[in-house]
Amino acid sequence: MGEEVDAQEFTGADRTRHREKVRRCLDVFERMLREAAFDTDDPMTGLEVELNLVDEVGDPALRNSEALEVISDPDFQTELGQFNVEINVPPATLREGGLEGFEAGLRRSLNEAERRSAEIGAHLVMIGILPTLADGHLSIDAISHNPRYRLLSDQVLRARGEDITIDIGGPEVLRTTADSILPEAACTSTQFHVQTPPERFAAYWNASQAIAGVQVALAANSPYLLGKQLWRETRVPLFEQSTDTRSEELRAQGVRPRVWFGERWITSVFDLFEENVRYFPALLPVTDEEDPLVVLEAGGTPNLSELRLHNGTIYRWNRPVYDIAGGRPHLRVENRALAAGPTVVDVVANAAFYFGLVRSLAESERPLWSQMSFSAAEENFHTAARDGIEAEIYWPGVGRVRATELVLRRLLPLAREGLAAWGVADDAIQRYLGIIEGRCLNATNGAEWFVRRMAAREDADRYDAIRAVLAEYRERMHANEPVHTW
Repeated sequence: MGEEVDAQEFTGADRTRHREKVRRCLDVFERMLREAAFDTDDPMTGLEVELNLVDEVGDPALRNSEALEVISDPDFQTELGQFNVEINVPPATLREGGLEGFEAGLRRSLNEAERRSAEIGAHLVMIGILPTLADGHLSIDAISHNPRYRLLSDQVLRARGEDITIDIGGPEVLRTTADSILPEAACTSTQFHVQTPPERFAAYWNASQAIAGVQVALAANSPYLLGKQLWRETRVPLFEQSTDTRSEELRAQGVRPRVWFGERWITSVFDLFEENVRYFPALLPVTDEEDPLVVLEAGGTPNLSELRLHNGTIYRWNRPVYDIAGGRPHLRVENRALAAGPTVVDVVANAAFYFGLVRSLAESERPLWSQMSFSAAEENFHTAARDGIEAEIYWPGVGRVRATELVLRRLLPLAREGLAAWGVADDAIQRYLGIIEGRCLNATNGAEWFVRRMAAREDADRYDAIRAVLAEYRERMHANEPVHTW
């Protein structure tokens, strides 16, 4: 989302030319899927974490430009809000100590970044929604300086034709409006990437969709927004609402939302890109000079820039990615369902569970999605976001079951098999999946811990209590002990 795009106005001719170019890219992509040599020799995995910046008392620090300057690390990038940054961890193969490398590299980078950014009064926090955010932090004045973000916000509001409504009910209720997409900046996530050959992409994407609810139940970490206790993973409804380009009338007509779980199992990665082009008008109709067909027929690898930019403005919880590395194209599933945090080791445990489970299910002789309706997977996802680790979900052959019981009895063994198939060492499997097991046995994840600590301070002023619990959270985050042991 942080790709540089110059500030500009778009004419009707720009949009027409861009639509034609996107469709040309789609045609070339379809041909590449039949003919091109995608990079599938040694599949890589990757990890990104979005972070919040806070001041000494835990309130948002709107200083990401200064923080990035002092951090001075190309792995750190800007994000939508001035209180956000993102770290992209170098990709790795799991069979070569990838999980341990992710943990060591992420800890090293975050510790150094914290040391440097603390010098300007900005501290890093990994949490799905920064609970000390107030209304003023979600105004257009808090947007990052990259022109792309303001342009994207303007285009969303123009497409919508009215202010954005945020309406989330849980133990408490939040109703508010916004004149920009800044509420989206409150949603900080962890993203996992898994590279797949074209012929296996559909299986990995379908498997990722099927387990998204389980993932969220185990790792929910966003229980508070603007001082209100809402869903255990409030990121989900907030993200869905804060980038919604539809008016009430368009929703009533069944127009698809840009933050989208999807509506069907797929048979090819082409299905997803084709849906993107068919259902969604461009928000950023920027067109470059490359003719992708000419490049392909000359033996090169086309960038497909318009198709990729368009894909980046449609926020599927599991997003298809076309990218180029070393001159060769490749495909990835980008798993975007989880919040950031609470600790580095928790993040890597979530990665281990995802990478292991998705491989087992994707390579299964009888696909899970042949036994489960797509609507059941979507319902699981939203139920888990609302209820967190206490969620009951549907699973084929079991019926409705507590997510933690399902994980302990059925899914952890599958995740172990999948990690072994990736070539992960036994001690790493035991360590990281042991953390997932501990969460299930203790019924504790980041959201549950935060709510319990807030309950112990229920007589205090709400924001004073939130700041105090966040300070305790930050201390434990730096200790890197998994959340179920807090």
